[in-house]
Amino acid sequence: MSKPGNWVNSVRAIASDITEGFLEITHNSFALIGLIVAFASVALFAHPDLRAQGEAQLRTWLQDRHVAVVGFTPAPEAIERTTAANPKELPKDQSAVAYWISKKYRVAAEPIAAIVAEAYEQGAQQKIDPTLILAVMAVESSFNPFAQSSVGAQGLMQVMTRVHTEKYENFGGTHAAFDPVSNLRVGASILKEYIQITGSVEGALKYYVGAANMQNDGGYASKVLAEHRRLRQVAGASTPTTQVKPALIAKRQITPAAHLQTEAVAASSVQDNTQVALSSSNL
Repeated sequence: MSKPGNWVNSVRAIASDITEGFLEITHNSFALIGLIVAFASVALFAHPDLRAQGEAQLRTWLQDRHVAVVGFTPAPEAIERTTAANPKELPKDQSAVAYWISKKYRVAAEPIAAIVAEAYEQGAQQKIDPTLILAVMAVESSFNPFAQSSVGAQGLMQVMTRVHTEKYENFGGTHAAFDPVSNLRVGASILKEYIQITGSVEGALKYYVGAANMQNDGGYASKVLAEHRRLRQVAGASTPTTQVKPALIAKRQITPAAHLQTEAVAASSVQDNTQVALSSSNL
């Protein structure tokens, strides 16, 4: 055989030996990996604590890698904490009210849609015109759920939290005053109580602003009722009216007078401060 032929055969033999060696090593490696995985699986199933620890470490590693990529810790449950809804999915009258408030008060339509829906639900439960509840919010806080007055009125409906502390017990505590839905529910219940005490919406608004023992409320009721009329026009004739039941007044007179007195003092302080400010501006 010629020398070139011998050289080719030698190369083929070497290549064949290398291939067989590589396949054998690979086969043995896969077998070794398989054995490692099998032993690891048996160990994990035999020791649940080791499995839990391994899963926790893996989750931590994956989360750390994700944080390194996106720059913050993901919180997919955050959507559950939001107060928002799609205005287009509301009934026609509620949707119209939500968009009108959003435009007038320069607030996002989605959270306002959720507030409007809740106001209508509370209105049905409390037998109060929902647009009256919304009108109180408009005058009290301009739909700012984090608003706080100088005398301690807090949240959307500016409830005197320290006076109505017990009303927040069912919502986990007084910090719920800054939860829009909780504040709305508490405020609506207080408004309903005052309607039953006074036998009229106007009288209830005077109590609500803390002017029960004063000659006038500084125009508060007029402002709320004016906004109430505008909201009713936007909502249409389908919006239910507030039901006043004077027969319940005697039963509701047991409402602690101290609460009303505290709110009256607070309102007096507000009016005094306002008068001082007006006097100063005229100097």
